[in-house]
Amino acid sequence: MDYRKGSIGRLFVARIDHGEDLLAELSGLAFKENIRSAFFVLLGAVGGVRLVTGPKEKSIPPEVVWSTFNDAREVIGVGNIFRENGTPKIHLHGAAGNSKGMVMGCIRKEAEAFMVVEVFIVEMDIPAERVFDEKIGFSPVTFPG
Repeated sequence: MDYRKGSIGRLFVARIDHGEDLLAELSGLAFKENIRSAFFVLLGAVGGVRLVTGPKEKSIPPEVVWSTFNDAREVIGVGNIFRENGTPKIHLHGAAGNSKGMVMGCIRKEAEAFMVVEVFIVEMDIPAERVFDEKIGFSPVTFPG
């Protein structure tokens, strides 16, 4: 385990409107406001999402399983924002459901807001970044210095 301690910085409340891309809007806000280290929670509804619902098998690097839905679902999520190669990287896990069922996973592509998604972002003063690790197949949080 590796860790750092810090304190809370700025706070943001964002509204992602109907039809907007949730991940693109969060990345854009992080870039515009120079958010380098943060965590967030969100709630609202989505009208289509592409997400990873787990590894195919328990192996490293994992072979991911993709799931997609295009109907309207209520969503709740938690995530973080760190830079990877100088660009904000959103890591978001969420659960989305409606009367037909629920899906939970890592929301990585196509995340269309339906009506509205409200996001509450808490910036941290912890220097951290994501660095791709070929052995494990993803970019874990690392602490420079």
